[in-house]
Amino acid sequence: MALFSKEAVMTKRSTKRFLREGTLDAEEYARDTKVRRISVHHAAWSPVAPANEERDQSYVKTIKAKSDGQAQLLTAIDEKNLVLALGPAGTGKTYLAIAKAVEALEAGKVGRIVLSRPAVEAGESIGFLPGDMEDKLAPYLRPLYDALTDRLSMKRVKALMQEGLIEIAPVGYMRGRTLNNAFVVIDEAQNCTYTQLKMLLTRLGWNSTMIVTGDPNQSDLLPGLSGLADVAAKFEALDTVAVVQLKDKDIVRHPLVAQMLGVL
Repeated sequence: MALFSKEAVMTKRSTKRFLREGTLDAEEYARDTKVRRISVHHAAWSPVAPANEERDQSYVKTIKAKSDGQAQLLTAIDEKNLVLALGPAGTGKTYLAIAKAVEALEAGKVGRIVLSRPAVEAGESIGFLPGDMEDKLAPYLRPLYDALTDRLSMKRVKALMQEGLIEIAPVGYMRGRTLNNAFVVIDEAQNCTYTQLKMLLTRLGWNSTMIVTGDPNQSDLLPGLSGLADVAAKFEALDTVAVVQLKDKDIVRHPLVAQMLGVL
């Protein structure tokens, strides 16, 4: 019988625990804090890339810009308290914003992370959802959980949420709040009306940073209802607010995404 190494057994146990309980072994993350490798076949990883071109799929704790637009966005987040990141799908708007939020929390620059997203269906009605409020909102907020668990372990995300250091809430629950000492990310802002965006933007408190992400060309609202483009146009005149316009060339998702968006 073949003998398995202790590390292989731990990985197998962690996988079983994940499937059973939805949690991963913290020791698995502690062993490799800087790089988490993803097993891929580098040969012909993309149907449009040369067969000998390699793709770096390693997880890096300290994020780095992969395009000029991303570099501009990261610089804006470091220098401004309010940043609007506009651009097509796949440019890393949400991921970079949440990565910087996690970085600020771990460095002690802010006391909590607040993530918000409008609960708007993408062109179809999914009907009644069972469960309590958290269960009903989970499908809409899933992209935020995905980005968080990519930067932190699932177990740590749950712990931070229980402590109130990470909060994920729909747009409708943000009215009347003042977000002090927080890193706030408003995702999918193209699905917010002008009035909703005005309400959200005025939640910004002392020692806080707010990042608003969205693609004005992919709104799920009725034509003319999205307020993101209007807000961004008005903020262009303010030196204290950064409006970063990401382009197709900044797309870091599958190369076909950029090609599809060019013709759709």
